[in-house]
Amino acid sequence: MMWRIVFLAAALPIVVALIYRFVPPVSTLMIGRWIAMAGVDRQWVPLEAISTELVRAVIAAEDARFCSHGGVDWVALNDVLDDAGDEGPARGASTITMQTVKNVFLWPGRSYIRKGLEIPLSLMADVVWGKPRTMEIYLNVAEWGEGIFGAEAAAQRAFGKTAKQLSRREAALLAAALPNPLRRDARRPSRYMAVYAGRIGARMPSATISCTGA
Repeated sequence: MMWRIVFLAAALPIVVALIYRFVPPVSTLMIGRWIAMAGVDRQWVPLEAISTELVRAVIAAEDARFCSHGGVDWVALNDVLDDAGDEGPARGASTITMQTVKNVFLWPGRSYIRKGLEIPLSLMADVVWGKPRTMEIYLNVAEWGEGIFGAEAAAQRAFGKTAKQLSRREAALLAAALPNPLRRDARRPSRYMAVYAGRIGARMPSATISCTGA
């Protein structure tokens, strides 16, 4: 009986990932808002309907080695563990793939249990989804404000335009909001956020995006 439970627990994410390879996923945060009867603004769009500038921006800001790792950036992860003090790591090493599986399969917040689950799920997602689909899912489930999910809703709310029309500066501002979307507003960036967006913009031309097909 126990081995059946273990098998089902291991197989379920693979089955769901295979479904989400073709069906637009929803995030656990979106599900939580629906359960709480709170509003959700998300308009799924294919990757080709999202500005290449935003793809460059999130890679430059979140995961510079997105195209070269297999879902987990072991180099960054080892660096974080090496720098960890007695109270644990002071910074994260989440890749875009890890953030995507967290949004789709797991819960918010920080814990070693969740981080431990992120790693095998990310390795699986990189194989099942591939880079283009992973990026497409990420940009459609990422939170960009209270009840705002995905690049299309974020672009329309912040700049009154579609995700395809985003400029480099606008894309950098949206990427700068991702670490704390409930406090950072691309429409009204703080001085710190504006400076951070400038740094992202400076890194964008050298960001490798060929693996995404964007």
